Amino acid sequence: MKYRTIGTDPRTRREVSVLALGAMLFGSLTDEKTSFALLDRYVEAGGTFVDTSDNYAFWTDGGQGGHSEELLGRWRRSRGIGDEIVIATKLGARPLAPGTGYVDNREGLSAKVIRESAERSRERLGVDRLDLLYAHIEDPVVPLPETVEGFAALVAEDTVGLLGVSNHAVWRVERARALAAAAGLPGYEVLQYAHSHLRPRTDVPDALFPDGSLGHAGPELLSYLRAEPGLTLVAYSPLLKGAYTRPDRLPPDFDHPGTPARLEALREVSRETGFTVNQVVLAWQIGSELPVVPLVGASSVAQLEESLAAVDLELTPEQRTRLDTAH
Repeated sequence: MKYRTIGTDPRTRREVSVLALGAMLFGSLTDEKTSFALLDRYVEAGGTFVDTSDNYAFWTDGGQGGHSEELLGRWRRSRGIGDEIVIATKLGARPLAPGTGYVDNREGLSAKVIRESAERSRERLGVDRLDLLYAHIEDPVVPLPETVEGFAALVAEDTVGLLGVSNHAVWRVERARALAAAAGLPGYEVLQYAHSHLRPRTDVPDALFPDGSLGHAGPELLSYLRAEPGLTLVAYSPLLKGAYTRPDRLPPDFDHPGTPARLEALREVSRETGFTVNQVVLAWQIGSELPVVPLVGASSVAQLEESLAAVDLELTPEQRTRLDTAH
């Protein structure tokens, strides 16, 4: 395994594995035995960065979520896991009531919700301090200063370490970070967005967030990441839910002339290296000039093994250029 540092403050920064493991369906669609086996194998391979959320996976039973955090808590206790494993969680998108969702009835990002949700997450995970806490989705109602101050208060109390943000418009991320900096408060240092080698069309508005605040890390966010070297991008859905091996699974917004060219570049490098297309995608992210940590999901140990092996693939500069410039 290889490692990188996330965060800049010596008091909160952490060293994590370059490949993160997503626990979204652990404890719900992925049963406990399989979930424990995946976590055990990941840690055995040197993995140290596990991702969850307080609302995972509310849609599987029409509830409010918490399944994943609860399972991770049971796993930690049964294995004697301490702070050597960094567990990131999120808040703000938990449905307020069973049978509702994060679009029409989410908790949001008020100071009260931030405090209460973080406390519930600590209890479910069985930890005194959350290593990394994200604002999961935007809250257009609560004033940004309240959200910024709400997160910073938990860092000051040492119940939260690093702060992150997911699925927000770039201008909102920058404004929140500027407010924090002006007030001398800790701000977002880790960004979590969908990001892969294939690029979606930009002229298809997102069905849930028409302003583009939910979706892939586009050119603007990557430019922002390049300009702010203290930030790290955690890339979710790097393998597009299996679409690299099953192109028929590609969402409609990937149906454009650039997709076949990028797929062919991946296949060429796959043939040259002897690694799978999925592994080439992950290696492309891990070795990027930008600090990118791919966040992979798995429902079987075999799937996880394929992702873990990608850490050993070193692309040549020429191969990377070919992958970057295919369009």
